[in-house]
Amino acid sequence: MRPHPEQAELLPVTARPEAAGTALRPLPRTGVAASEATQLWVAVQLPVTCDASQLEPLALAVQRFTPRVSLVPPDALLLEVKGSLHLFNGLAGLRAELARECQRLQVAPLIACAPTSLAALTAARAGKPLVITTMAQLTSQLAPLPLSALRWPDEVRARLARLGVRNLGALLRLPRAGFARRFGVAQLAMLDALTGRSAEVRVTFRAREHFRRRRQFSYEIEDHGLLCAALAPLFHALGEFLTARQCGVVELEVRLLHRHAPPASCVLALAAPCADAARLAALWSEHLRALLLPEPVRAAELRAAALLPHLPGSHGLWQPGEHGGSENAATGELIERLRARLGADAVHGLSVRAGHRPESAWARTAPPVPAGTQPPRREPAVVSQLAGRRPLWLLPTPQPLAEQAGLPRRCGALRLTGEPERIETGWWDGAEVARDYYTAIDVHGVRLWVFRERRAPHGWFLHGVLG
Repeated sequence: MRPHPEQAELLPVTARPEAAGTALRPLPRTGVAASEATQLWVAVQLPVTCDASQLEPLALAVQRFTPRVSLVPPDALLLEVKGSLHLFNGLAGLRAELARECQRLQVAPLIACAPTSLAALTAARAGKPLVITTMAQLTSQLAPLPLSALRWPDEVRARLARLGVRNLGALLRLPRAGFARRFGVAQLAMLDALTGRSAEVRVTFRAREHFRRRRQFSYEIEDHGLLCAALAPLFHALGEFLTARQCGVVELEVRLLHRHAPPASCVLALAAPCADAARLAALWSEHLRALLLPEPVRAAELRAAALLPHLPGSHGLWQPGEHGGSENAATGELIERLRARLGADAVHGLSVRAGHRPESAWARTAPPVPAGTQPPRREPAVVSQLAGRRPLWLLPTPQPLAEQAGLPRRCGALRLTGEPERIETGWWDGAEVARDYYTAIDVHGVRLWVFRERRAPHGWFLHGVLG
């Protein structure tokens, strides 16, 4: 005696060899009537005029309908709303509220509903605002939709069109075994998820976490020490917040509020992610010394918008610099303290550029990340070959040198050593140079880097100091 269809056991596709020649119809679910659906998905398809950057703000806004929101970049959202229907007077009320929320954000999407997420998404991509609430309606409602809604590769769709398959209904009637052999198991698995034959896993969207705390003082503060002490609880709360999430910050903002003057903002930039509250408080104290406050402070607000994954490293056996001990942490702290005392523009790093002109072979960058926090980079071979021949100290502008008998002079005659380095380049950008560079030694034994122009009047210039 065959079991009732509603009591049939749900098995994986690969565990049913007798289904190899059957069509791609959805299987009945265990213990649940075929007319019932355990989930209800709403697909929100953005119009082509919308930008991909609108997807995340919309996801944040629709989280008031359900916590199960999934992004489908670059133009769609999925919401599982089965447990939220009673809060909005049913599906019709939820769809109306969702439409109003999208209108508030100046977005006019197409909304479709189905028991499976892929079915709702496919209907929305096809431009059909279908409302499918039961599994019994699923296949019949999806049948007229075009194959383009699945967004399969053009080659697969063209092969199906040659077979006379132009909509989902014809596609679902194909034998499973033959379809898998001709078009692959990935497409077969997608059809199983579309019809509810297999479960589909969706990643739930999580809003980016940020830290924001404010403290109102009982009296106005203008003393540096008192202000640091008043903000200590905020930094302590920040440290606990970061430690619990194994995150760090590279930028921190402290806003100081006054009675009449506009708020004063102090931005703390770090050389590497940090979660140490004491260290952050000490660095902010250094910044505060250079900050000119227009009025006493009534309240303060601590903000950290960007959180980065951060696991504190273990310390070495030796102290920094002792017996070859690691200096990574000391380097980062030194950079941060210098920037706090001298200003963010006073400390910077240098990067090498691919170019032969000395004045264009380097660029000013942000302070370097301490070693060990990023993968090592392999510099081009040309850098290592020229590193010993070119000086690190270049003059902002080459200085002309006196000349006697065709040789340069600077507080006396210069003695040229070694072979010259000829540089002829830059004709494509209007800054063409044609020079012969020499290493010269002056009367005091200082090694200079000089060059002679290859064009008339063939002048000599000082461009750098080697030591």
